[in-house]
Amino acid sequence: MGRAILGRKVGMTQLFAEDGRVHPVTVIEAGPCYVVQKKHAARHGYEAVQVGFGDKRERLVNKPLAGHYARAKVKPKRFLREFRVDSADEFQLGQEIKVDQWSEGDRVDVIGTSRGRGFAGVVKRWGFNRGPMSHGSMYHRRVGALSATDPARVFKGRKMPGKARRRTGDRPRAHCHEG
Repeated sequence: MGRAILGRKVGMTQLFAEDGRVHPVTVIEAGPCYVVQKKHAARHGYEAVQVGFGDKRERLVNKPLAGHYARAKVKPKRFLREFRVDSADEFQLGQEIKVDQWSEGDRVDVIGTSRGRGFAGVVKRWGFNRGPMSHGSMYHRRVGALSATDPARVFKGRKMPGKARRRTGDRPRAHCHEG
């Protein structure tokens, strides 16, 4: 049986080892998740389980999705994700999935998606210093001079405001184990 669960990052803290070393730790609220749909190879072409996490108010769910949840006898969930499994028959609709399926020392593959920041200025996007905030400078969080006067253009690669593009490193992946 494939083991999978959805969670949400709550924050960061630190743990102290017996020898006094400090380890940074990410605190995750993991589960409970509920099985909303089973997918079989005969009908869908692959075996998978659709899992829901995090409650959502019923009035925020459209009618087709409300019927999807009602079929599984599960309250509406904020997040729905599919996980491939060997056999979907091992799960029942509405089954609760908790963290207790893992024990200390198990290796876990954690995938997180960073939040987008939208259109950002140079201070937020590139960490530029801001200008003086007093005495009428009127230059607080702007770009500043863009280039020399001789080329009469802005060089490629100039750090300017904009939407940060998604790079391959934006999706942190970690192999973790306890103990």
